[in-house]
Amino acid sequence: MRIAIGDYPHTLPLKRGEITSPTLKLDFVEVKPMHTAFKPMVREHAYDASEMALVTYLQAKEHSKGLTLLPAAMLARFQHHTMLYNSERGRLTPADLAGKRIGVRSYSQTTAGWVRGILQNDYGADLSAVQWVTFEDGHVAEAKDPPGVIRADNNNSSGKDITQMLLDGKLDAAIYGAAMPDDPRLQSVIANPEAEAKLWFAKHGLVPVNHMVVVTDELARARPAAIAELYRLLEAGWIAAGRVATTPFGRDANRPCLELLISYCLQQRLISRRLTADELW
Repeated sequence: MRIAIGDYPHTLPLKRGEITSPTLKLDFVEVKPMHTAFKPMVREHAYDASEMALVTYLQAKEHSKGLTLLPAAMLARFQHHTMLYNSERGRLTPADLAGKRIGVRSYSQTTAGWVRGILQNDYGADLSAVQWVTFEDGHVAEAKDPPGVIRADNNNSSGKDITQMLLDGKLDAAIYGAAMPDDPRLQSVIANPEAEAKLWFAKHGLVPVNHMVVVTDELARARPAAIAELYRLLEAGWIAAGRVATTPFGRDANRPCLELLISYCLQQRLISRRLTADELW
């Protein structure tokens, strides 16, 4: 089985061959950065199984892209710190975002989906008048961005770099993913993000999951035993890594996170109907 997943404490035992199967051999395809695997998986079924960002998967499910979700979380993190502003240009708070220009790699980036949901529902931010500036297409071609989303001028060198645009004042704020810029001028729009994340966790009882694992419907129909064995191997890696609660395994453990993200995606017009967790598995 050709599979593209990242290097995490719970996947490395499989990649190093410490956990194996008598019936299934995993052919690991290394893709870095990991998010570049999502588009070919959605559009071409480039792998039998793949890590995938959850907003991408929800859009793929709505548009019948032939993928099924396994309740195996790969990557999760708190998101409160990921929207930054240039402090040299004055303080920016969630209450100030209406009418601002905010950069993000893609409108459908899962981190952005989480951050917008948190800002709107927990801080009362008015995002209806925000001008979203993107730098890439979404992974699901059929999922169109809603009104209020424009593309940065990629023909202009100063319009290609999200951080430089933020420093130059061409953006008021920007949402980042795993790679956060190391510049003391750039500060979190949500003040005291670590403390705020702890309060959010106390309220919701979960850490936002960004990535889980998907398989092609074709393989799931043809080789259901292989899919079951894949999940067993992934879970064995998770157990070997200490059953980290922030990367939950199992339907019940992942249901609250998925249901919350689905609600956020509906608000943000990333999807057009309320999917249920049970139709994703």
